[in-house]
Amino acid sequence: MLDERKRRILQAVVDDYISSAEPVGSRTVARRHDFGVSPATIRNEMADLEDMGYLEHLHTSSGRIPSSKGYRLYVDNLLSPAPIDERERALIDHWYRKRVKRVESVFQETAKIISRLTKNLALVLAPQLDEAAFRTLQFVPLGEDRVIAVLMTDAGFVENRVVKMPKGASFEDFQRMAEVINRCLSGEKLSSIGTAALKRIRAEVMDESLYQAAMELIYEALDEERKEQRLYLGGTTEMLAQPEFRDVTRVRALLSLLEEENFVKDVLQKKSQEGLVVTIGRENEYSGIEDCSIIRATYHLDGECLGTIAVLGPTRMEYGKAMALLGYLNHHIAALVQPFRW
Repeated sequence: MLDERKRRILQAVVDDYISSAEPVGSRTVARRHDFGVSPATIRNEMADLEDMGYLEHLHTSSGRIPSSKGYRLYVDNLLSPAPIDERERALIDHWYRKRVKRVESVFQETAKIISRLTKNLALVLAPQLDEAAFRTLQFVPLGEDRVIAVLMTDAGFVENRVVKMPKGASFEDFQRMAEVINRCLSGEKLSSIGTAALKRIRAEVMDESLYQAAMELIYEALDEERKEQRLYLGGTTEMLAQPEFRDVTRVRALLSLLEEENFVKDVLQKKSQEGLVVTIGRENEYSGIEDCSIIRATYHLDGECLGTIAVLGPTRMEYGKAMALLGYLNHHIAALVQPFRW
């Protein structure tokens, strides 16, 4: 347990280091913060904080920087994230109104706005199609012997395919088949469409060639996407502009990790807690990001968890700002996706 003065000094060191990217000395703390004690007293308190593992002393400087343990106490007990300011709120709302025209762009633009406002890497894990439910299948005529099939899920994702009509089939046959499929599959999870539903469709469609064409369409359209969540990244250049990434070796290791999509998804899915989750420095289990922090938030649609938004950057990040931004966007995404749903 830290007494009140040590807590305040730790908070001051973290705040100053986040803003300056320079190790913080006792004289700096005494000058910038009114503790009512001498720099010597502050120096002793900072030495105690170092002995307790909350601060680290760089040999090249007389100042100290926060450790992962220090950041953890700061985030959990000393930081009160303030709501994002009206200017940033207006920027976000304008950004989405101007740029979002289809559901996929919601997630692409979310990654961009996060990186722009936090100056760090943004990660967005979009809805997993096998967790989405079938909503509707429609056909649009395309010439004499082809149709465009449009498959939509309740998460708003649309898959389009051009389908060649079997010999002897008409567009009206495809329309009737769509009515049967929509009635039998509406609301079914894509990952759990069972044989019973397929038997009902086959019995009502009756024409085996039409039935096979429809089933091939559904499974071809979803075969790749249904297994993977869609990952959007934004702001690599923003993050690499941070002082911590001037080390070429460190940058190379981090970029190599970010190229591994499965690795990034695993990092985002590692924690299952609801709400904002912050992992700091050495709390990250993977080699290459021990000096980074990740702030994650799950987002929901109609009460169902669909994906994750996150900020990845150096441990010296503006936690309060990033947490406030993710909190706002966490509630914003459902409203943005909703208009795309049928």
